Amino acid sequence: METVEYEPIGTIYTPFEDPDGMPIQPSGDEAARGTVVLDPQYADGLTDLDGFSHCILLYHFHAGEDGASMSVEPFLDETERGLFATRAPRRPNRIGLSVVSVESIDDNELTVGDVDVVDGTPLLDIKPLVSGFDIPSSTDDGWVAESHEDVEAKTADDRFL
Repeated sequence: METVEYEPIGTIYTPFEDPDGMPIQPSGDEAARGTVVLDPQYADGLTDLDGFSHCILLYHFHAGEDGASMSVEPFLDETERGLFATRAPRRPNRIGLSVVSVESIDDNELTVGDVDVVDGTPLLDIKPLVSGFDIPSSTDDGWVAESHEDVEAKTADDRFL
């Protein structure tokens, strides 16, 4: 199998020093703000992003341990689930994804809201959220729809640290 390597294009700065106690999804702390600082050679790539309300951050889970079990107990449930049916942060390829609100852009700095990322996270890519592309008109939320947990009240614990 081919090895795939990526170089970070910047760093995500947030108020969350470590994963413990951090919101498990952006809706968990809508007041949380962060700053995405791109390496200077990528600054021009932010042109026109200010016309979008939200963007998708792709990043490397740098905090926490290696090793992913294919069966996990997710934050919103007490039942073991298949890893790929969860948003658990321990993944075979430690790639994270967050949809955040675009607050402002100044040169190579993007200020975002609704962030759920650990401070100092290496950024791999940014993509605009486009409702016609990214938001299906009909979705099923699988086991999450039956969860009695309130995502807004949940924070990360030691399950995936």
